Amino acid sequence: MAHDHDHDPDHSELSPAQLRVRALETILTEKGYVDPAALDILIETYEKKVGPRNGARVVAKAWSDPEYRNWLLKDANPAVASVGYAGRQGEHLVVLENTPARHNMVVCTLCSCYPWPVLGLPPVWYKSAPYRSRAVVDPRGVLRDFGVELPADTEIRVWDSTSEVRYLVLPMRPAGTGGWSEDQLAELVTRDSMIGTGLPKQPGGAA
Repeated sequence: MAHDHDHDPDHSELSPAQLRVRALETILTEKGYVDPAALDILIETYEKKVGPRNGARVVAKAWSDPEYRNWLLKDANPAVASVGYAGRQGEHLVVLENTPARHNMVVCTLCSCYPWPVLGLPPVWYKSAPYRSRAVVDPRGVLRDFGVELPADTEIRVWDSTSEVRYLVLPMRPAGTGGWSEDQLAELVTRDSMIGTGLPKQPGGAA
């Protein structure tokens, strides 16, 4: 599988400014000015809630507006930028549509390339060696570990993110959501459903 990286995997997602922030955080933590636990909570908030809400709004709009959906699948960057989400680590975004016949899942086998503008911070497991290796060789098993059991005849296609191309999964719209507003639909979109390791929540509240 081709995977062109020309950056240090340990800092592949960090700009010079972000590296300075990380260094400052380390110093302040060591001197007792910053509570590491509070910092962990803040990071978790941006990883699981604030960041992925951008992607959830994009997905909800695609579910609601066929014209926007077609634009998103054809040329994701301007489509995403049109609703206000663009920036570093989001260049050359490709959106992959899940269907009953095909389920898409995203991995970065060499480091942790991830579309920050629409998904926020990458989860810890996304950067882990077990996920990066197993997602390619046993995607169905990985999905099972995440609690997702797909029909045997559903093709699972794994996409390898690079520094040049990053992916966002457009999950299938849950049944029973006809007439829902974009805000209502966005509440059903989970971060994992946009990576492909999960599914959207169902209208009744179950994922």
